[in-house]
Amino acid sequence: MATLVLDSYVEERLLEQRRASGGDRFDEVWDGVYVMSPLANNEHQLIATQLSGILQIALNFGERGLVFAGVNVTDRQEDWKQNYRCPDVAVFLNGTSAVNRESHWFGGPDFAVEVASKGDRAREKLGFYAAVSTREVLVIDRDPWGLELYRLAGGRLERVGTSRPGEPAALASEVVPLAFRLGEAEPRPVIEVVRAEGGESWRI
Repeated sequence: MATLVLDSYVEERLLEQRRASGGDRFDEVWDGVYVMSPLANNEHQLIATQLSGILQIALNFGERGLVFAGVNVTDRQEDWKQNYRCPDVAVFLNGTSAVNRESHWFGGPDFAVEVASKGDRAREKLGFYAAVSTREVLVIDRDPWGLELYRLAGGRLERVGTSRPGEPAALASEVVPLAFRLGEAEPRPVIEVVRAEGGESWRI
């Protein structure tokens, strides 16, 4: 259930408590509206952390670009806190069009990952990511499990492939040297990541 808070006193107290607890780490502001994201569970954080590590290896630990497990991304030159998103994983390649403003990036990552959680709005961010020129977005669903790869084309992020248990198509990125597929396993499906250069692989 969505909650709209119009009482400024309640709003200030709520935000203070959220900041004090650290629960605001992945909160966002969508065109001036404060969005409190569901707290990521252990599985969510493990997937994001392991993918970040794999991307670090694939990009030679900073030689070919920067990898972040959570970072602020905005489309605004000024007052960036009025509109920003926080992808679970973000890659900014050397020569990226985005600008590093230390506290945030003005412009989108070249490659982003959204690990979907119950109640979040991962796909609703795609319009924003397209507007800030994010070249590819990998969405990881967990209920039910599935991978979807979106690629920027004509100003829109279009779905170019899907991988699900029983339909384990490999989703090859054109931005990072990796391909992703979802394989059947217990107690949950496994995300298989294969390096385009040399065939090295990982399982998450």
